[in-house]
Amino acid sequence: MNDRSELTVPAAGDARSAMLGTLVSVAEMVANHFERVLEPMGLSMAKLKVLRHIDEAGSPLPLGQLADRSACVRSNVTQLVDRMESYGLVQRIADPDDRRCTRAALTAAGRDYLQRGNAAVAEAEQSLLAHISVERAERIAEALRTLQGTA
Repeated sequence: MNDRSELTVPAAGDARSAMLGTLVSVAEMVANHFERVLEPMGLSMAKLKVLRHIDEAGSPLPLGQLADRSACVRSNVTQLVDRMESYGLVQRIADPDDRRCTRAALTAAGRDYLQRGNAAVAEAEQSLLAHISVERAERIAEALRTLQGTA
């Protein structure tokens, strides 16, 4: 593979390469924007995702499943749940069927933070998307789905 013509890496200045750079930059910008919006509430996107996963489960969620749904290792979820429990957002509950399993449940405060966090993120999304038409958003989403299918 010494022949440069066989390389499929886009040349510098290629529109596709520029698109990837822009995508990474925009993803970081959006993530940082959401973090800034949530920070005054004492939330982060990671904490909000945990609250969402527990809420969507409809019942206390085993920490292992919470880790799977959060796409991270169990030790990270355990530490995050530790912090969230100290803030009163979740509580640990022993699994009645398996003494080795611990579940995380939302507290009333956790439900309140979930509602406020979701509202803050929805408002932030609207401000970020205000200048993008629905048609343009559909074209961008189609391009991103194409890219997603190659990974």
